[in-house]
Amino acid sequence: MPRSLRPDAVLVQAVIAGALSFAHLHDLAEAAGQSGWKGWVYPISVDLLMVAAWRRLRTARRDRSAWVWFVIALVASLGANIATAGLLDLHDVPAWLRILVAGWPALAFLGGTLLVHSPTDPPTPADAHPQPVDKPDATAVDVRREDVPAPAAVSTPELSAAPSDVPTPPAVAVPAALVDHARKIADAHRATTGTPMPADALSARLGLPGPTFDAIAAELQLT
Repeated sequence: MPRSLRPDAVLVQAVIAGALSFAHLHDLAEAAGQSGWKGWVYPISVDLLMVAAWRRLRTARRDRSAWVWFVIALVASLGANIATAGLLDLHDVPAWLRILVAGWPALAFLGGTLLVHSPTDPPTPADAHPQPVDKPDATAVDVRREDVPAPAAVSTPELSAAPSDVPTPPAVAVPAALVDHARKIADAHRATTGTPMPADALSARLGLPGPTFDAIAAELQLT
C-alpha cells in the first residue's frame, strides 16, 4: 500500500520563500540588463553558492572562507529581495548595480571553486613507528651497600596441632509434634506409592532448616 503524502509546514514555507527569492533575483537581473535566459540563471547561481557555502560550514565550521562566501550569497539574495520591494526603480537601475550584476558570474565561479577545492584539515596520522621502550642496561653495575645488613629471616611459630577432642555441637532438639507430623507425611507417601519417601522430598515438603530436618530424618531413619 503506497504511503500517504503529508504536507510539511517547514517544507512548504521553504518552497514559498525560495520561489519568491528566485523571482526577485530574476527581476533584478533582468532590470540590470541580463535579459532572456541569463536572467533566469542568476537566481540559480546565487542559491547554489549559498548551499555550497552552507555545506562547507557543516563539515568545517572554522573555515572563514566558507563564512565569507555564505555572507556574500546571503547579501546578494537579501539585497535583491529588498531592492525589488519598491526601494529601487527597476526602469532606471544605477550603474554600480549593473556592474555588480554583470560581475556576479565571475565572483560566483571563484567562490564555488574555492569552496570545492579548499583543503580540509587532515586527520592526525597514527605514529607508524612507535618509540622503543627503554630497557634496563644489561651492563649496568649492580651497586649494593655492604654496610646494610641483610634482613634476618623471620621465623614463624609452628601452629599447634588441633586437639583431637573437639566437642561436637549439640544435637538440635525437635518437638515431638513435628516428628509425628513428618512421620505421617512419610507414612502417607508409603501408603500411596508403596515406596519409602526420599529424604529430599520430605525436606522440600516440610521446608525446615538443614539441622532441624537432619534431626527429623535421623529420628525417622530416612535415606
